[in-house]
Amino acid sequence: MLERELETARDLAFKASVMILGHYANEIVAEEKLGADNKYEPVTAADRAASRLIVDGLKDAFPDDAILSEEEIGEGLEWTRAARTWIIDPIDGTAGFIKHEDDFAIQIGLVERGKPVVGVVHLPAFGTTYEAALGQGAFAVKDGVRTRLAVQEVSEPREMRIALSRNHFKPRMNVLLDHFHFASHIYRGSVGLKMGLIAAGECDVYIHLSDRTRLWDTCSPQIILEEAGGVLTDVFGDPLVYDTPELSNLNGIAACGLKGHSKVIEGLRPFLESHGRKRK
Repeated sequence: MLERELETARDLAFKASVMILGHYANEIVAEEKLGADNKYEPVTAADRAASRLIVDGLKDAFPDDAILSEEEIGEGLEWTRAARTWIIDPIDGTAGFIKHEDDFAIQIGLVERGKPVVGVVHLPAFGTTYEAALGQGAFAVKDGVRTRLAVQEVSEPREMRIALSRNHFKPRMNVLLDHFHFASHIYRGSVGLKMGLIAAGECDVYIHLSDRTRLWDTCSPQIILEEAGGVLTDVFGDPLVYDTPELSNLNGIAACGLKGHSKVIEGLRPFLESHGRKRK
């Protein structure tokens, strides 16, 4: 089950990668678009072209499925009613892409009844792919070699390595770092890349406090992380929802290995309360 879906997503990600790297080799012209949260954010011709390639490919392969792409949201809310929906971020980490930083990803995920079941996160600049299908494990693929992914089971936050956003780091994250006293931290771009590092055991936790991540940021990384033994929820420990008209993860996200996730959520509780943060 889901082999054809995973293979199709992988192939489309590779095709989009070739096109995106063509843009990446040249000067990148950025525009401003009004995002799903009515805030302006950058977009490029590569984002739009990659979206069209992937959307067309999925429509051809799975004509009965709904499709939600960051660059082609539409107005019909089909993803809220469909049994299956493909959720796409043609370039996750556009800010870094524009600056010719290599931490950007193509993300293609499939949701069934509101839950991710297939995910591909391809990193064009590194030639690495993280991928997973429900019940089949998570894998990293590079140079034709497919390696099973597994999180490092770390239970204590003080022993965890945290991944932080390279281009969207907020000052309050320094307060969070002081609150938890994590063992170490790294700055990387792309939500999918950071969660891939957790799935690969190269990092242990990723926390995004704001409501600026969207369904297409977390869909494909979530199934990869889960199949590697990890957990992704909002910062209150509640599940993320994908068959909703709300495109933003309003209550932030917290990704970690299964063994340490409850302690991360427990540790977040007093921090959120002290900052007046409540569920939205």
